[in-house]
Amino acid sequence: MLARVTRVVSARRVPLGMRGYSGRTEGSVAQTKEFGKKERAHEDEYARRHDAELLRKLRAEVDKKKKELAELEAKVEEHEQTK
Repeated sequence: MLARVTRVVSARRVPLGMRGYSGRTEGSVAQTKEFGKKERAHEDEYARRHDAELLRKLRAEVDKKKKELAELEAKVEEHEQTK
C-alpha cells in the first residue's frame, strides 16, 4: 500500500516550467507589429487629447487675464479723468 502512495505522489511531481509552448515566448503578443501599431495609436490619441485639453485651459486663462487687464485699464482711465 505504501508503494502505491509513493508512486502516485511521485507521478504528480511535474515541474510547471516544463509546459510545452508553441514557438512563442510569454508576452510575445506585445511584440507583434500589429499590437505595437495599435498601442502606439492609442498613446498618440491620448497625447493629442491631453495636449488639446491643456491648450483649452491655457486659452481660457489668457482670455480671463485679458478681461482683467481691460477692466484695470478702464479703471486707470477713469481715475485719470477725475483728476
